[in-house]
Amino acid sequence: MSCSVDFIEYVCSQLSSVGEVRSRKMMGDYLIYIDEKPVIIACDNLCYVKKVPEIESLMVEAECGFPYPGAKEHYILDIDHKKEAMMVVKILRDVLPYPKQRKKK
Repeated sequence: MSCSVDFIEYVCSQLSSVGEVRSRKMMGDYLIYIDEKPVIIACDNLCYVKKVPEIESLMVEAECGFPYPGAKEHYILDIDHKKEAMMVVKILRDVLPYPKQRKKK
């Protein structure tokens, strides 16, 4: 099941004060970017974030799962808890790298 547009709009609105938020549809699911960094993978109306040491203490009670077959295990971010979600996303925005630029042919 892919994400609903309503869910993606909700996630983006929840995080709007963190930075510049945009989404990009990718094979039925979405990547959500904060300040041009891919921070959230949205699949099946769930928000997945990469497991990094910097957010481990904030995500102790979080469920984990796989956003798509073959993916590494991610934390599932509870986007309904705005304050906590924003804290996690701010840290990820600061520690995750920018995507690599594709070489033009």
